Order: sequence, then structure tokens, then C-alpha cells
Amino acid sequence: MGSVISIANQKGGVGKTTTAVNLSASLGVAERRVLLVDFDPQGNATSGVGVSAQKGVYEVISGVCTVEDAIHPTEIPTLKVLPSTIDLIGLEVELVDQEGREGRLREVLEGIRGEFDFIFIDCPPSLGLLTVNALTASDSVLIPLQCEYYALEGISKMLKTIELIRGRFNPSLYIEGIVLTMFDGRNNLSRQVCEEVRRFFPEKVFSTVIPRNVRLSEAPSFGKPIILYDVNSRGCASYMELAREMVKRRSVMV
Repeated sequence: MGSVISIANQKGGVGKTTTAVNLSASLGVAERRVLLVDFDPQGNATSGVGVSAQKGVYEVISGVCTVEDAIHPTEIPTLKVLPSTIDLIGLEVELVDQEGREGRLREVLEGIRGEFDFIFIDCPPSLGLLTVNALTASDSVLIPLQCEYYALEGISKMLKTIELIRGRFNPSLYIEGIVLTMFDGRNNLSRQVCEEVRRFFPEKVFSTVIPRNVRLSEAPSFGKPIILYDVNSRGCASYMELAREMVKRRSVMV
């Protein structure tokens, strides 16, 4: 049975989609069967793996098509994507009055979990109904955290949301880990934030740190994960190392 992992942070611009795309791709090239679910109406994870689609997760939840019809291949044979389409922006409004609205994504993913080793959900940068659906559908949450001043303030809100979801919809939800992103070793503030986060969450923070990297920033405009855009970049090396660390952590947990 595959693991369902939400990649979430209510703050935008923290490397959430970059992490979703590149961690998925890194595990894919390591011959893990991976599904990337783009649950953000902006659709950046979809375009980030070079996919353009008329059918996606909105159409599946709405009953327009089956999940099998909406899943698209990518350039990496073991990585597939359940895309976001423009209509996803209206899903929160459509679900408001529906019974069991928090569990609609979970219903979609239940039937295909066995086909994948990892299912990553790229969440929108908010704590609305889409993110609630993602967390309700997930086994765990991976939290990207930018190495900047307001990082700890932002993560406290995320942790409260996780507790709320545990209490009401998904009691087994746990924190997969915190990954520090956009790290600049020349910057004193980056180093201080890194130290503070590790002090507050010593067991949760991944050892791998994702650096600021020009090639990482360029890759989405070419519709490619960093491993296909520049395999020799620091950004690629970091996400490959994060994938290895995640697999190793999970083997220890088992």
C-alpha cells in the first residue's frame, strides 16, 4: 500500500511546489512508483513536470471522469501526475454544502494507493477546504520551511491545523518531517533560522537542506524537474539526497 504524503505550508513562496515536483522526480528515478497530485489551482506542479491537461483532479472529484482517465505520464516512466485544471479554483465553493466534503480526495485516492509507492499531494498555500481534503487523505505531512525570519511563526499555524485535522477527520495523521528550503550559507539569518528550527523540532527536521539555486528556479519554465534540467546542479543533488534520507527514515520506522 502506497504512502500518501501532503506537502503543505499555508505560507506561499517557501519551495512547496519545488519540493513536490523534485522530490517526486528524485524518487521516480530511484525506481519508486510515484504519483504527484496537483491540488493547487495555480497548477504549477502540473506544468513543472511538463504536463498540460483538460482532465484532472477536479474532474475526478466532480464525477466527470475516472481517476485512471485523469492520470498523465511524465518524462520519467515511474512518475505520473494527477493534474490541476483551471476549474479546481471553484471546488471549495462547490464542496461547502456537501456532506463528507472533507473526505472527497481520500475517496479518489483509496482505489489507486496500491499502484504506487508514494503519492505526494501538492497543497495550495492556504488552510482552506482543499488543504483540509489533502490532509484528511494523507498518512503524513511534509512541511517545507523557508530559512527566513517568519518561519517559526508560520509553522505554528501549520501545526495547529494538523492537530485540528487529527481531532476531527484523520487521527493517524503524522508529521513526516520539516525540510529547510532556500538556504543561503552566506547569510547569517539563514543559519540562525536553521539552528532555531532544529532546536525546536530536533526529531522532525531533515538533515538535508535545500539551497537557493538558480538552476532550481529556472527548471519550471522548461517544464522539467531539476533532475532532467540540470543533473549536475546543487539543487538536484539536494533533492536526490532528500529522497534518500526519506527512504532511509522510513526503513528505520518500519
